[in-house]
This record gives sequence, C-alpha cells and structure tokens, in this order.
Amino acid sequence: MVLQRNTTLKLWGWASPGEKIKIRFNGKSVNTSAGRDGKWNAALPAMKPGGPFEMQLTGKNSIILKDILIGDVWLCSGQSNMVHQMGIHNITYAEDIANANFLEIRQFLVPTTTSLSGPREDVPQGRWKWANPEDVRDFSAVAYFFARHIYNTYHIPVGIINSSVGGTPIEAWTSAEGLKEFSSLTAIIKKNQDTTYVAGLKRAARTVVVKNDEPDKGLSAPVKWFDTAYVAKGWRNINIPGYWEDQGIRDLDGVVWYRKEVIVPASMTGKPGRLFMGRIVDADVVYVNGKQIGSTAYMYPQRRYSVPPDALKPGKNLIVVRVQNNSGKGGFVPDKPYYLDAEGQKLDLKGDWLYKVGQVYRPVSRRSQPLGISEQNQPTALYNAMIAPFCNYPIKGVLWYQGESNIGNGHEYEKLLPALIKDWRARFSSPGLPFYYVQLPNFGDASYLPGESGSAVVREAALKTLKVPNTGMAVTIDLGEWNDIHPDNKKDVGDRLALLARHFTYGEKDLVYSGPLYRSSEIQGNKVLISFTNTGSGLISIDGEELSEFAVAGADKKFVWARARIVGDKVEVWSDEVPNPKYVRYAWADNPVQPNLYNFEKLPASPFRTGE
Repeated sequence: MVLQRNTTLKLWGWASPGEKIKIRFNGKSVNTSAGRDGKWNAALPAMKPGGPFEMQLTGKNSIILKDILIGDVWLCSGQSNMVHQMGIHNITYAEDIANANFLEIRQFLVPTTTSLSGPREDVPQGRWKWANPEDVRDFSAVAYFFARHIYNTYHIPVGIINSSVGGTPIEAWTSAEGLKEFSSLTAIIKKNQDTTYVAGLKRAARTVVVKNDEPDKGLSAPVKWFDTAYVAKGWRNINIPGYWEDQGIRDLDGVVWYRKEVIVPASMTGKPGRLFMGRIVDADVVYVNGKQIGSTAYMYPQRRYSVPPDALKPGKNLIVVRVQNNSGKGGFVPDKPYYLDAEGQKLDLKGDWLYKVGQVYRPVSRRSQPLGISEQNQPTALYNAMIAPFCNYPIKGVLWYQGESNIGNGHEYEKLLPALIKDWRARFSSPGLPFYYVQLPNFGDASYLPGESGSAVVREAALKTLKVPNTGMAVTIDLGEWNDIHPDNKKDVGDRLALLARHFTYGEKDLVYSGPLYRSSEIQGNKVLISFTNTGSGLISIDGEELSEFAVAGADKKFVWARARIVGDKVEVWSDEVPNPKYVRYAWADNPVQPNLYNFEKLPASPFRTGE
C-alpha cells in the first residue's frame, strides 16, 4: 500500500455499531468508534515520505497492515490505452519488464465493475503489488512509465491506483452531480436507476438468437480442417496480411479458414518459439500441426502465441488459422509482424496462403433486435463503482487517457472533460487537484487532402480544456499507429505525462514540459501569422523539411494545403490559392501524414485550428 505524503490521512472502515477502535501508525495513534450504521472514520496527521511501516487497528479484534509506504499516489483512469498492461507490450518492453525491481513503485488494480444505482463504498477485491518482473506485467504501461520516471527523478514512493476500462465514454466516469448540466444524460441516469427497466433490457437482449444457415464446415467435417490428416480440396489463394473483402470475397461476415505449409529447419525445432500473427479482425484460433496453440476473442490484441518445443518438426509443418469476422472487413491487419520465431531464428509468414469459407452469417436487421444495455458505457456507472470508493483516499493527482469512445460527440467532449475535472475535484474535496491528460494520438487511414476529422475535434476539446487551472496535456500526435488504436509506444506517453507533473506539481519551473501550443493568429495581407506558447528553446521542423500539414481557407472554409515557415517564435502560413485567408488548420486529421512542427526539446506541437 502507498499512502499520500504531506496531507492528513483519512481512514475509514466498518465494525460493530458502537465498537471502539484504536489505530497506531508510524508513531501516531488515534481513537474512534463506529456509529449506529457500523461505519467509522478517523484521521492521522500528515507524514513525510518513507516506510515501510505497519498499521495496527484494534477493536474487538486486531488487524495489522504491513509494508505500508508514504509517498505520492496517482489515480490513473480512462479507457483501453490506460488499461493496456506491460504484458501486452512484452516484446517492445521486454527489457523493462525483466529489469523491473522497484519495491517503492506499486499498483492497485481496481477490478472492472459497474453500478447504475449510485455510488458504492467499496470495491469487490484488489491488492497492492510492487513492480517486479512478474507483477509489473499487470501494471498499466502508461502509468508504470510515468511512475518510474517520477521515482527515478525524486526517489519518493509512487502508488498507482489503476481504475480504467476499455471502450468506455467519459460520461461513464462522471458522477450524477457532475452531469447535472447535461439534460440528456441525466434522463438516462434516472431511467437506469429503475432496476425493472434495466432487467427487462437484459432479458430481451438474451432472447436474440442470430441463426446461421449452416454450421462451420471446418469444424463439422468428419476430418477437421485443422487436422494434419485433412486433405485440402477447393481452397483458393489469398494474401496475408490483408482483408478478404479486398481479395475477391464480397461483404462476407462469417468464418474463413487459412492454411499454409512452411518448411522449418531442424535448428528451429525442439525449442520454445513464438508465432506472430499481427492483428486479426475479429477473432481467431491458431493451430500448428493439428494442435491449438492460441486463440483471441476480439480484434485489438496483438497475436503473439507461444509455440511449445514439441510443436514443430524438421521439414514440412502446417499452420492453420480459423478467423471469425462479425461485421466490416475481416482478415489480417496490414503493416504488422507475421512470422515464426524460435530463439532468434525467423520464418516470414507474409505472402500466399490458402483459404476456404467455413461459415456464412445471414444478414440480420439490427432494427428488429433488442439492443440490451452495456452497463460500463452508461452515465455514472464506472464512477459509482470504480472511483467513488476512493474519494476519501488522499491522492497527489490524476492521470487521464480517454477520448476514443467520444469521437462521435467530440463537440460535447469540450464540455464533458472540464465537467469531469470539476466533478472529481469536488468528490475528492481537492479544488486544485492536478489533472494531467493525454491528447489522442494519430490513428486511421492517412488523409492526403484537407478534410474533417472526429479525432481532431476531440483533440481540440482537450486543447481547450487547458483553460481549466492545474491541468496539463501530453501531445501524442506522433506516437500512434495508423492500423492500431492501441499503439505500442506507451513509454513516451508516460514520460510526457511525467514532464507535466515535474513542472506543475513538483515545481521544476524551468523544465520544458510541452511542445508548442496554439495561442493566437493575426492576418497580415495574404498570410496568417500564428503565435504559440511552449516554444521552449525555439521552433523547429523535426525532420528538417518544410513545415507540413498546414491548411488554409478563406471565408468559404474550403481548405487547401498551405506553405508555412518559422519566423522567430511564430509560424507564417499562406497559399497562392487563398488571397484572403481567414482560417488555418494544423494536423487536422485522424492520422495526419507528417506533422513536423516541434520545439528544440523535440516535443510536438498540438494540432489546432483558428476559428471554427
């Protein structure tokens, strides 16, 4: 456990009504008693960092809590990019995992749970773990690299409360009080508090059965298609990576089997291996020589399967992949690793495979289906169950990485993010609670013409939220991957959050903590002069090329690519096609091609637009 230093320590718990309790900790003691409802509260004076200490609680019985540290506690929350554990990125961060030996960096992982009825007082389970090669695999990668950076800088114990859930909107993390200005959400909150209504939705959803015309032929055949005894007939050629809709299969939702025979040298056999199958949309089961070696139920994780030492044999080996796709394009995501590895020896698996369709899903009218309810996406549901229980626990600050699930309502996010910050500060009784967040990274297809972008609107909402005091934003427009909403680079995200904390929270006032941020613009004839804050030691083009990803428009808002150049600590933007410029955009796309405006400290400029 890690308790927050330099602040009154709030303690609470449950006992028999009226039971007297004495608490001893780090040379201090306090007496309290439980009320009629069995609840008790106490407080200990602020303490300096240190430990480990023991806490003794004595009532009708005695409890001793051991190995308690006093340091800085950070609440780390959001959706999947905050969830993503070190173990998911174990290839990129293999050395970081192996070398983790930080007894004073600890994480409390809050189990995923929801509540529609109101705030809860406790979580179902959980315990603190310290950063060692085994347990660090379950740490949030972003939070761990943040904590390691802070610990290595100040050598103060760092605690992480990791309360995050993939695929969740910001309103799920906000209390009912925090959403009272959003009438559409308050109506949903009220409706969801009707247990009969919610139970009815769940019942109706369970009655939906999607029938398929035929069973999966690959599993129902007398000899299964993954079996080495199966003789492949009627299979066609296809390429990996790639989606089958792009290779001659039109609009198929269902199951497609892939198979490939590879020649494995004797030097790769008899030893443990790894099979890298990139990312697969949506689900897969992988077989090597007729034996299942791995499976994944949804599209996002990287497929990195262990191959047992006895799975491969010298010469011809069979790899079979059963791919299930429920909607959209199915198959293997491009620009990912596809190979077989055995202690450094690799066999490339990209290129020609054989395929055969095992099952075709019948189209179903979605309008006729009861939608059910996803509790984790409902307003207040995650706040009630995963934040409220900690609101009496003093913390140093908040780290927030979320926004992907709100791309569809980016304009509302401009109000929702400040509302969350205000709400949590009120709930934690800390008006100036530091709140540092991640601006969404680049993701999706590259756009070579100026256009609109839902991600850019959410990034703009994050940029505008810097008007809220005691906030900071980590720009990550250079850290994403076009084909993966969960980019591998989590270390730089954690480090950039740590720069914010070092500057604002830990008092390193001369530290350059951010890249250039848009401040203002001035029209000068046929050019627009852009001013920035956070220019650091000066503005640069990170690749030495002309500034890119600037677009300009006149009053008609028809944007064209513009030329741009650095003029001192400003950027001058123009286009011969727009003699009377009025608006400028920078990196305004889901995945801008090559935004290259940085400061000398190599921190990227935030995407922005002038006007709206």
